[in-house]
Amino acid sequence: MDWKSGINGFKSYLMLERSLSANSIDAYTRDIDKLMEFINLQFEGISPLVIELHHLEAFILFINELGLGPRSQARILSGIRAFYKYLLVEDLIDDDPTELIEGPKLKRKIPDVLSYDEISQILASIDLSHETGTRNRAMLETLYSSGLRVSELIGLRISNLYIDLGFIRVIGKNNKERLIPIGEAAIKQIQLYIEGVRRSMMNIQKGHEDILFLNRRGKQLTRVMVFHIVKKAAKEAGIDKNISPHTFRHSFATHLVEGGANLKAVQDMLGHESIITTEIYTHLDTDFLRETLLSFHPRNKKS
Repeated sequence: MDWKSGINGFKSYLMLERSLSANSIDAYTRDIDKLMEFINLQFEGISPLVIELHHLEAFILFINELGLGPRSQARILSGIRAFYKYLLVEDLIDDDPTELIEGPKLKRKIPDVLSYDEISQILASIDLSHETGTRNRAMLETLYSSGLRVSELIGLRISNLYIDLGFIRVIGKNNKERLIPIGEAAIKQIQLYIEGVRRSMMNIQKGHEDILFLNRRGKQLTRVMVFHIVKKAAKEAGIDKNISPHTFRHSFATHLVEGGANLKAVQDMLGHESIITTEIYTHLDTDFLRETLLSFHPRNKKS
């Protein structure tokens, strides 16, 4: 049995035997789609009938490395358990490989994942009547749109903005550069900041002319300042969670993957080192990354 036939049978089982709603069935099958995608990439498409514990542990490690929170990991694991319960019921397997899997510890909530509504609340709470408000809105939109690390955000250069193409170039860990797609909402706020607040600055310090986000003294922002800005915005929005700049990166990955985005594309956008040999992964071109962001990121979906 291949993955597609297994997933189709699983959908029928959920509908006929468990009488689940269409939304619940869709959520379960998306979870199995993620596992199938991972297995096809790492283990050259082995059948779901021969999956063993070590395969599943590698998958769980992978989604953890992507930045998915404990609750998201637990939900995906629940879908996988249901799939293998179905295979047992149908006598397609003799042993359940999920029996010995340890689920994530849900009590660990650092960093928290923000819902899309909470992200929107934080962004809307920023006072745009002040110059720093325009800058801060652009920064937080960029954090959430592209999943940047705080060090990548403060080091972002105007010369590395390819706004007409919908991409930015960032320098990540170990000075590795990567191209990341950026959404329309973030592009709009960056343009408002550049054309308004930043252009009117008269005191940009030498060596900081190409840095995108500057403080009032015309210098590059510090990591501490970005942490302060994020926490203040969350407080003003009434969000009672342990918020940091990394929370936006964490939420970026979670929302994309839960929306159905390709795991490898999300990993590439985050700039994570592959936990799988590089030969196994095929190269993803920038058009595919851009399409992933536009298709699955909440702030790019039109109501």
